[in-house]
Amino acid sequence: MKKLSVIACLLFGVLSVSAQHQIYPFFDDKGAVRIETVELNAAADTLVKVFHRADDIVWSRIVYRIIDMRYKQNYQLYFPVRYDDPQYRSLFKIVVDAIVDGMPIYRKAQDNIKPQFDEASRIGMAEIPTLFMVDDPTADYSEDTCHYNVECSDAMLLHYDKNADKMSFHFYPYESFVKNQLKYLIQEIVFFDRHTSRLYTKIIAIAPLQSDKIFSKESDQVMAALHESVLFWIPFDELRPYMAKQYMIPQQNDNKRLTFDEFFAKKLYTSYILGDSNMYNRMILEYSKSEDEVKKEQQRIFDELLNFEQDLWEY
Repeated sequence: MKKLSVIACLLFGVLSVSAQHQIYPFFDDKGAVRIETVELNAAADTLVKVFHRADDIVWSRIVYRIIDMRYKQNYQLYFPVRYDDPQYRSLFKIVVDAIVDGMPIYRKAQDNIKPQFDEASRIGMAEIPTLFMVDDPTADYSEDTCHYNVECSDAMLLHYDKNADKMSFHFYPYESFVKNQLKYLIQEIVFFDRHTSRLYTKIIAIAPLQSDKIFSKESDQVMAALHESVLFWIPFDELRPYMAKQYMIPQQNDNKRLTFDEFFAKKLYTSYILGDSNMYNRMILEYSKSEDEVKKEQQRIFDELLNFEQDLWEY
């Protein structure tokens, strides 16, 4: 009798799990592969956030990093470059769509590249289109490529309708604009939580960079060019709901499903250090002139972060 009870419990558990998990076929009715790219389950709307008490954070350090799309590990963030791919979107396209949807963006500080998220720094909707202006003399903005009765002379990716108080996306300058979106700047915080006895890393903000402004400058002007190239800052937690609802373009395995939010949470991207919080309030490029000096400073900051974690424990 006891065995029958155990079998009944196991059977009931299997049936309960089956009832909760909906089974999808791999092929659709026409025999084509059915790989969902935007169809997500209910859990996709639930963002995982770890609550940290302020009293438990005994050490922290702000670090600035550059995510370069030209590194192979970051290709999934850059592709596809087309705006109208039916299945996938790039990180930049997600950002553009989120801004059209009303996601707030903010200005950088006046004298440095750091973000500021007060209400006075929030960029108004009427000003946003000026940030997405294409400066490409080779681009074709003839009447044949224009739509929606919008003049192409301004070459703006986004347009703001003052009467409707609404932002809209116009695709004709997209490819000319996105080809210069090769880098992102992120501000992250590394901190130790004594309650869990763990070292955490969290991205605070992300900023797209106009790479053509950086590459065209001499070495002694790189920092000034970097400041100019920062389009705007986005609070990373404001962008997460949009990234959590979009799968990335697969790499080597078409059946591997990974959202942008999961990609960042697992730190699958590669980046290099631009600077950190320090009493001089300056980045590496402001005091290191040669390439060797920059690499030494990047390695110094990396080693200090690594050694802090290693020194917490005894082996």
